[in-house]
Amino acid sequence: MNAERPDPDRLLEAIKEEEEAAARGKLKIFFGACAGVGKTYAMLQASRQKQAEGVDLVIGAVETHGRAETAVLLDGVTVLPSRKITYRDRLLPEFDLDAALALKPALILVDELAHSNVEGSRHQKRWQDVEELLAAGIDVYTTLNVQHLESLNDVVGSITGIRVRETVPDRVFDAADEVTLVDLPPDELLIRLAAGKVYLADAADRAARNFFRKGNLIALRELALRRTADRVDAQMRAYRADRAISSVWQAKERLVVCVGPGQSGERLVRAAARLATKLQADWIAAYVETPALQRLPPAGRALVLSALKLAEDMGAETATLAGSDAAATLAAYAKSRNASKLVIGHRLMPGWRRKLVPGLTDRLSERAAELDLYLVGVDERALPPEERRAPLGQLDWRSYGAATAIVAATTVVTAGLLSVFDLANVVMVFLLAVVGISIRYGRGPGALAAMLSVLAFDFFFVPPKLTLTVNDTQYFFTFALMLVVALVIGQLAAQLRFEAKIARLRERRAGELAALAQQLSAALTTEQIVGIAIDRIDAIFRAKSAVLLPDSQERVREPHEASEAASLALTDNSVAQWVYDHQQAAGQGTNTLPSAPAQYLPLKAPIRTRGVLVIQPADVALFDTPEDMRLLDACAAQIALALERVHFVEVAQDALVNMEHERLRNSLLAAVSHDLRTPLTALVGLADTLTRNGLTAEVRRELTVDMREKAKATAELVGKLLDMARLQSGAVKPKRDWQSLEEVLGSARRQLDPMLATHRVSSRLPPDLPLCEFDPVLIERVLVNLLENAAKYTPPGTEVVVSATAGDDTLRVAVDDNGPGLPAGREEKLFGKFERGESESAQPGVGLGLAICRAIVEAHGGHIHAERRSEGGARFVFTLPLGTPPAIVEVES
Repeated sequence: MNAERPDPDRLLEAIKEEEEAAARGKLKIFFGACAGVGKTYAMLQASRQKQAEGVDLVIGAVETHGRAETAVLLDGVTVLPSRKITYRDRLLPEFDLDAALALKPALILVDELAHSNVEGSRHQKRWQDVEELLAAGIDVYTTLNVQHLESLNDVVGSITGIRVRETVPDRVFDAADEVTLVDLPPDELLIRLAAGKVYLADAADRAARNFFRKGNLIALRELALRRTADRVDAQMRAYRADRAISSVWQAKERLVVCVGPGQSGERLVRAAARLATKLQADWIAAYVETPALQRLPPAGRALVLSALKLAEDMGAETATLAGSDAAATLAAYAKSRNASKLVIGHRLMPGWRRKLVPGLTDRLSERAAELDLYLVGVDERALPPEERRAPLGQLDWRSYGAATAIVAATTVVTAGLLSVFDLANVVMVFLLAVVGISIRYGRGPGALAAMLSVLAFDFFFVPPKLTLTVNDTQYFFTFALMLVVALVIGQLAAQLRFEAKIARLRERRAGELAALAQQLSAALTTEQIVGIAIDRIDAIFRAKSAVLLPDSQERVREPHEASEAASLALTDNSVAQWVYDHQQAAGQGTNTLPSAPAQYLPLKAPIRTRGVLVIQPADVALFDTPEDMRLLDACAAQIALALERVHFVEVAQDALVNMEHERLRNSLLAAVSHDLRTPLTALVGLADTLTRNGLTAEVRRELTVDMREKAKATAELVGKLLDMARLQSGAVKPKRDWQSLEEVLGSARRQLDPMLATHRVSSRLPPDLPLCEFDPVLIERVLVNLLENAAKYTPPGTEVVVSATAGDDTLRVAVDDNGPGLPAGREEKLFGKFERGESESAQPGVGLGLAICRAIVEAHGGHIHAERRSEGGARFVFTLPLGTPPAIVEVES
């Protein structure tokens, strides 16, 4: 086998990616170390060349900063007018995204990718505008400085002393189709700055003294070159992988960064992002919530959530773990995710503490020696106060007060038991109290209860009582053992309490999701799905919600049947429409229209987006909690799958109905065109013949008889069509009366005397056959159709037998013949409308006789079926409810 042979799955994946990329616009970034290197100028020059090649070019937003040589390049190019937005009583120009989408040029120039849009714009950042342009199939040229890359933001800040707040996620940079490095040596850049070609005179002087120092420029240039080189290296590896150049494949690197509760979380995330970029590795930002961290105040939790949100924006997967031992939990999670590297923060502790309490690094080294540890130094003493770690939380004095009160109550109770039990049993009572306090209130109150129990035991029960003096030295051992046992048991109980709490939370989430899936699986209509979704989402997240569904014009709207949806008055259909069209979340808690009062989630199903879920929680912290957001995404996915399932069920039902309608239509047309048109044509021919002169009386009589027979056959055919229509519509109701089957059979045979003349017809009815309650006209029609059917499809001279037997509660009637029999496997289908025993037959008829028989028999509460006789021929059997016939009263003469 050729090791260099490309992987078929990878080739298919590459083809799919190429198809998706073909539908998107191409992004080209002109990348530089800092302002003034000529990015905008290079972008305009490249665009002018494209315009000369005939490309439809529009300038969406370009900042010339007063540079004349740059402004000259704008001549002769269509410039999109800016959109004016009022902000703080000022009218500010902004890039008009909607106008660009409506114009839809082949290429548009959007300068300053990291620009923050004015409040009130659809997106917070310009790079999000660019993403929407690309999704619409428009090529984009843009510019970017190295300090605006999210992963290098803190590095540039530490070099220049200036923190840039406008950043672009690295994934946007990495996903660009082309990156052109615009480079300028620091000395030449300083000359341009002094000449006023970068900033105006006053601004240039300030820049030269601060940001534009030569050392800063050298460092920024190196960062830009390295970042560009990393991208080229990644492209080279992708090229080799696509073409299977290397025969050796290694598993893709994956690293986990442990986010802590302090301000160092963002620093760790950025360091991990840079490392992941260099290694071309997947990375996960994990936060381990231990019992101590459960007491984090809102400010501390906000720091954790902010770091996790930053990691998500930079392309990481996030996870919140629960465990009493951070090292064990983190090591187990890293192994379960097949991660080979761990990035953790490392802060220097005092020497005595390092010896007594091993740090996270040491414990990880012991538990996961196979993992590579990357330490990011964090010295919080060197940070300003606002950058230092937030406190773990304030003590809950009520819990400690309750623990003290319980120990006091235990002391009083055990004092009454001392006359009955030994001091050893008194110790057990105190230990029981410590366990209960630890389970109810946690570790801290449990430890306090352990110490107070030892003191109370010494003061009240150990001689000499009411003092802390101890005469017998053996009690010192008792005290120490009691304290250690109480602390250990208390800590184990507190850990059990913590793990039980986490298990309950996870069980609740899993249970809620399972309940939603179970209810949705039983839903049969879209209205039921919407109602279930609103009820469950409201219950799970304590929020108001609505489900918006598309109409025939692909415009999302609230279903009329969803009464709860109407109560969500803050639903903005324009935002929901944008979410539906772009299949991206928007609203509160997202980067798109974050000022909206609710969050809008697309209901993505495997085939297409089925609608929009709108949720407005009572507590906005829901959108900051990764576990709750993952649960919300899972709920949205279940709702989307249910909507798609019901949609395709409706499509399948409609297809079956349409197929049946089409079959009946074709059969009816065939009947009309053949079985009606043929006798009508014969009638017209006979009538024409009668108009001729010279016909004898005998010929005229024969022609008249023929015309009568043809007209009679045509009337019977039309009568069957009308009978079937009336029976199917329910217009015909049986008029039941107690009748003798023998009389009805005789009437039916008389109607068919001419047709049955060539057959031997016999009836085998027992003399004691009871009366039966039925409509004589309709049952006569059943017998006529069955006998007519036998006469048509059996050779002349054969026998037709009609028999009947009475059971306990049914009357069974059978019509047998010894003709060719029934087609194998079609016994039940013969009772369908327009069904005939032979697809092509010379016998007249439209195939409604047996269908009419079934409709009449079932209207009487009976059943009819056909079967093949073992001795040859066919048998048609129908049953009727026998009932209790009235008593015959004999009248004396």
